[in-house]
Amino acid sequence: MPRRSPDSESDAEAMVTALLTASRLLVAVSARSLAAVEDTLTLPQFRMLVVLDGRGPLSLSGLAGEMGVQPSTAMRMIDRLATAGMVARGVSAGDRRTSVISLTKIGRRIVSEATGRRRQEIARIVDAMPPGQRRHLIEALQAFTEAGGEPAAGDGPQAHATW
Repeated sequence: MPRRSPDSESDAEAMVTALLTASRLLVAVSARSLAAVEDTLTLPQFRMLVVLDGRGPLSLSGLAGEMGVQPSTAMRMIDRLATAGMVARGVSAGDRRTSVISLTKIGRRIVSEATGRRRQEIARIVDAMPPGQRRHLIEALQAFTEAGGEPAAGDGPQAHATW
């Protein structure tokens, strides 16, 4: 690993602090947008709905893998979401022994409405920024997400439903 100069260390620390602060803002925006649509849903449960919206029906192990949780954790979340009518369990067409989890109309509506509200609030925040700083923010956030291996929100079949 290359050695950093004292200036680059302070720049890196300032960047980490700025990103932590921005992440708190984004989590707050996400929580508010979700609460306005469905106040009983947790952020991890909403994340599961978003994964299903973006990836389509998945097996339990596939869904757990996408979310980075143990299958037992995913199963508990699925049970709660199924009880609320937001996801449905089905059987894989390719292997009748494998169950698949998919979104219901209710789950899809929740993802769409919460994402729409979040988009509106983020747009309001961006509008409050000085126009000259917006381009720099775009470039910095793109570099940050690329370095972290996160696909762009516009990628994939359900680009509107990004976590």
